Amino acid sequence: MYSMTRLADTIRILPERFGENLDKVVEEIVQKNFEGTMRKNYGIIVAADNISPVGDGIIIHGDGAMYQRVAFDALLFKPSLQEVVDGIVCEIVEFGAFCHIGPIDALIHMSQIMNDYVEVDAENEIITGKEKKQTLRKGDPVRARIVAVSLNELSVRESKIGLTMRQPSLGSHDWIHETDEDIKKDKKDKKVKKDKKKDK
Repeated sequence: MYSMTRLADTIRILPERFGENLDKVVEEIVQKNFEGTMRKNYGIIVAADNISPVGDGIIIHGDGAMYQRVAFDALLFKPSLQEVVDGIVCEIVEFGAFCHIGPIDALIHMSQIMNDYVEVDAENEIITGKEKKQTLRKGDPVRARIVAVSLNELSVRESKIGLTMRQPSLGSHDWIHETDEDIKKDKKDKKVKKDKKKDK
């Protein structure tokens, strides 16, 4: 999901900035131009750090600006199929729920939220299971598995990530804790029954 790598690219520095501190200008332009963008082979550049110019800049005749090669450490986010991620529900819609996973939003379709028929109340931003009565609300922390990835290099917001929570140990953190407690209770009950049989 997250990784660090050293990247290199070229930036354009306008003539009116030639009198400024080059390192500061380079840092500002790199962060402005590259943070939040998508690189197909790397993913989303979340942050750029340790930025430095590489060699001398080049001024092209008829342009006036300087083209400067730069290198920087990039914090990258690249979602992978079958990866388990934690997120926060940010919106409930008629067809499911969107949640923040790192710097991008992903969709949990209503059919992938829980092993139950669900009722979606988009106005009050709540999804309820008909039988188990489990609920999912805006702001709930969730754990899900990535089942579809379509990254758009031109527009990060147009990227599509699909999630499922219909597997063991996935879902709202509240459901996961409830399941853990149920497992502990079942184990305790079995032990008590076993001990009673021994006493007999």
